Amino acid sequence: MTSASPGRLHGQDSPRRQNWAGKSPQQVLDMYPPGRTPVNRVVDVLIELFNPLHTALEKTVSHKTRYERAHFLRRFFRELHTDAGFKLAPDPRNLGQRHVQAMVKVWQRRKLSPGTIQTYLSFLRGLAMWLNKPGFIRRPEHYGLTPDEYERHENAQRDKSWSGNGIDVEALLAQVSAYDARIGASMRLMVKVGLRRKESVMCRPYAHVHAFEETGLPDEQREADRYLWTKGKGGRARWLPLATEEQQSAIAHARSVVSGHDAHMGAPDRDLKSNLRRLDYALRKFGLTKRESGTTGHGARHDHLQGQYQDTTGTPAPVRGGGPVDQDLDRQARLRVARIAGHARLRSAGAYIGAVRRSPAGSRDPAQGETGKPGPRSIGDDGDTPVPIA
Repeated sequence: MTSASPGRLHGQDSPRRQNWAGKSPQQVLDMYPPGRTPVNRVVDVLIELFNPLHTALEKTVSHKTRYERAHFLRRFFRELHTDAGFKLAPDPRNLGQRHVQAMVKVWQRRKLSPGTIQTYLSFLRGLAMWLNKPGFIRRPEHYGLTPDEYERHENAQRDKSWSGNGIDVEALLAQVSAYDARIGASMRLMVKVGLRRKESVMCRPYAHVHAFEETGLPDEQREADRYLWTKGKGGRARWLPLATEEQQSAIAHARSVVSGHDAHMGAPDRDLKSNLRRLDYALRKFGLTKRESGTTGHGARHDHLQGQYQDTTGTPAPVRGGGPVDQDLDRQARLRVARIAGHARLRSAGAYIGAVRRSPAGSRDPAQGETGKPGPRSIGDDGDTPVPIA
C-alpha cells in the first residue's frame, strides 16, 4: 500500500500516484491543467508535492506545520467561494491580488489576531514559492491592514505564568497527580525544568538524564552535575541543567511513575497524539484555560523562565514589575532564558519576561554616542542575536 504524504490529511486524499515517478514538480503539475482540473484537486497535488518542505531552508517542517498549512490552504480556496464572494475559486496557479485582498477583508471582519493573520500570509507566501512566484504576497499594509491588525506583540504585555494568575502551583500539581500520576509528573517537569507540553510527554526520565561529562558541553558552561536532554521546535536539541533540589525532585518523581528505564512520561498504551490529548484534557479539567484562569498549560514555562531571569539578575522579570536592570546583566539573563526555552533568537525571551526596562538616568546606553543620541547599532541590538543552544 502506498503511504500518503506527511502533509496530507489521512482519509481525505488519494494515495500518491505511481505515474508521478521520475517527474519534476512542474511536470506533475502539467498533468493537471488549469480549467480542466477541480481546484481542490490541484491544491491537494501542491500539498503532496511541497508541504513537507521548508519554504526557505533545506529541511522539512514539523508535522504540526504540515497539518496547519494543508488545512489552511484547503479552507482558503473553499472560502474564496463561500465567504469572499467569488462565483468560482481560482486555480491556485491563477491566484491574483484581488483574491488575496478579498480574503484579507474576510479576516478583518472576523477580527483575527495579528499572529493568525501573519501565519496565514506566511502560508500564502509559501504557496507562492511553490508556484515559483516569489514576492507575490505583498506586505500587510498593501492589503489595507493596520499595524494593530498585523503586528505581533513579541514582548509579554501581561504575566501569563500560573503563579502570576493566582494559581497555587504545588496544590494544583497535587490535584492533577491524584487524577493521573503521569500527567501530574509531566506538568511538574514543565514547571520545574521548563519543558514544553510535548517535550514533557516525550521525556524519558531515566534515559534522557546524563552526567555533565556526557553532554559534550564546555567546562565553562557547567551549571550542574546532571543534565536533562530534550529536543524541541525545529529539531533543536538542548541540555537543561538539573541544578536545584526541586529539579532533581521532579526527575525522581517522574521516574517513580514510569514503567522502565527507557519509558517515556506518556501512558504506554497510548500513542503520542493520544497522550497529548489526554494532557490537554487535564489542563482544561483543572481550569488551565485563558477564559477560566487567565493562563494556559504554557504558563508553566513562564513560571520557570521568569524564575531563571530573577535568579540571574536578582530582580523580578519586567512583566512582573521588576525595575530597571543593568543592560549587560539583562542581556545575559535574556540569553539564558532563550537558551533554556529552546529558542534560537534573543528576542524570544521577551515573550516570557516582558520588554527591556532601561537603567535609570545617568546610566548611558552603550548603543548611544557621547551626546546620548543613538549611535551605530551593533549586531543583536534588535534582539536577532542567535542563541547558542546548550
